Amino acid sequence: MSIVIAIDGPAGSGKSTVSREVARRLGLEYLDTGATYRVGALYCLREGVDLTKIDDVTAMVATMNVQMRLDPSNPHVILDGEDVTALLHTDTISLVVSAVATNLDARAVLRDVQRRLIDASRERAGVVVEGRDITSVVAPDAEVRVLLTASEEVRLVRRTGDGADPATVRESVLGRDQKDSTVVQFHTAADGVVEIDTSDLTLDEVVDAVLTLAKEAGA
Repeated sequence: MSIVIAIDGPAGSGKSTVSREVARRLGLEYLDTGATYRVGALYCLREGVDLTKIDDVTAMVATMNVQMRLDPSNPHVILDGEDVTALLHTDTISLVVSAVATNLDARAVLRDVQRRLIDASRERAGVVVEGRDITSVVAPDAEVRVLLTASEEVRLVRRTGDGADPATVRESVLGRDQKDSTVVQFHTAADGVVEIDTSDLTLDEVVDAVLTLAKEAGA
């Protein structure tokens, strides 16, 4: 049976780590929709596009040459033949990606890209897809829909690594959430979406909870 598992949540809620592990255990593909906005931001920066220019940004993301490799153990984003995966989570991109994510025209273009990738994966084994509006907008018909949440304190701790600047982390996590929340709701579960607070749970506990939902859906 082919299955789509949609996982939403704010930054630091654990959705990327959980999504990849669920996909790995079930033998599914893995799609990080946030990467589509990040690579769009990277492309615009490289081409010297002003991120405040809505039409210019939309035109760029509509024409960029991007391939997504959906292996949960080794996902990659290829831009114009170059593997840019490692560049997408730098502070430079994290601090500007909301300019693309909150651009409604660009968002519509990238939403179509995301849906095509999901449809292609559904023709194979299926996919675990994560983001901020997957359960409600991109894939509301997914067999499993989950919203992961966590306290603000926990989310900041998870994103603060050795040598990380606390102010930069706060802006890239809470600042980005605040900006993105102007165009999409990802703090409250929509009807039919299961909410899991990961604040006091281990990774295995969260993964097991999602796997239980997948099993109930027939995976």
